[in-house]
Amino acid sequence: MNKPPLVSKKILLPFILITSLFALWGFANAVTDPMVTAFKKVLELDNFQASLVQLAFYGGYFTMALPAALFIQKYSYKTGIIIGLSLYALGALLFYPAAVTEQFAFFLAGLYILTFGLAFLETTANPYILAMGDKVTATQRLNLAQSFNPVGLLGGLLVAQQLVLKKLQSDNVDFSSLSDSAKAAVTTADLMVIRTPYVALGLGVILILVLIVASKMPRVKSGDLYQSPWKTIKILVKKSKYVEGVISQAFYVGAQIMCWTYIYHYADTIGISDEEAGNYQFIAFICFFFGRFFCTFLMKYINSGKLLTAFSLVALGLSLGTIFLTGIAGLYCLVAISFCMSLMFPTIYGIALDGLTEDESKIGAAGLVMAIVGGALMPTLQGTVLDLGGAGYADIRILGVPEVSFSFILPAICFAVIALYGKRVTIKTAQA
Repeated sequence: MNKPPLVSKKILLPFILITSLFALWGFANAVTDPMVTAFKKVLELDNFQASLVQLAFYGGYFTMALPAALFIQKYSYKTGIIIGLSLYALGALLFYPAAVTEQFAFFLAGLYILTFGLAFLETTANPYILAMGDKVTATQRLNLAQSFNPVGLLGGLLVAQQLVLKKLQSDNVDFSSLSDSAKAAVTTADLMVIRTPYVALGLGVILILVLIVASKMPRVKSGDLYQSPWKTIKILVKKSKYVEGVISQAFYVGAQIMCWTYIYHYADTIGISDEEAGNYQFIAFICFFFGRFFCTFLMKYINSGKLLTAFSLVALGLSLGTIFLTGIAGLYCLVAISFCMSLMFPTIYGIALDGLTEDESKIGAAGLVMAIVGGALMPTLQGTVLDLGGAGYADIRILGVPEVSFSFILPAICFAVIALYGKRVTIKTAQA
């Protein structure tokens, strides 16, 4: 028996519009990851302080995901998208006054508000895509939509490389040798460089907001089936597949952000500049991009739980290679992890929400988006590991390797947790 179509022709345009949002938040993710290194140099921060960029960025998801879910449960998906795009634009535009005042806290506030918008968008778009067709193809459909997330990632990385990292004066000077006035001039110029892509992004989001407002979108509501969100939460916490999915998602996002953020730090220890390291991250995003389409194809023939287990175990092996292989071989392993990660977010998401009602999916989506807080906490923990010996990345050796190499034990643990979830889901599916 043939599977039903992924997307019917009558909802193709709404599907395309919603899918475009996946690229939009991918862009924000990619352009922000290099900012950890940029702020560290420009404002002379230690690794922990610089990691607060990720804490602010991904902490916003945790803060706003549940309020967003409650909002879209009561109102329409389109309204949720409009609110999300508005907050996204506001947070990005706040980088203008932040650069003028030269306050790191102001930049963090802008990122925090920006991710309020992303929380609305992800809480809305993911379950909406799942609902745009037959439940049999829901996880495969979400993988297809998520395949366009790397398009935004690639665009964001190119902007970060070409319009930010290449233009930072602090990357080519020794701050300790400069006078206070010269140092202040470099800092001011570099903060303006960091500001520009975010302000441009905010203006671009406003244009997309206008397009969404003017478009007719199908309404997907529970209507008379609406139930109390707190009752829904009580139901969800009793569903082990969902709860374990939320935990796995937190570990996945943490692993993703660690592998993408600290690739610059890892490259630095083997004598590779930030600009060249950006090329390796670009290759990682290419792997991630093609991995999404490849895995969407594989799901036609292989159970999603089995695929999740297999790709997680390979990622675990590559993480160990990142730790213990020296030189460029370890960097190659780190880059290759991205191909394995391409499957994980949409697959965990689809598995965790499988079998839930419309109301349960809306609230359940909030839990899965809140799990993105793993991207705030785990990179901060990795930054703490890097600070064990000082501000550098190879000040001490742990188990015979520099601390930056050892710090990738954290992604390895994350992939082990995800592999266990995939295995448990596969066993339960076979028993059903």
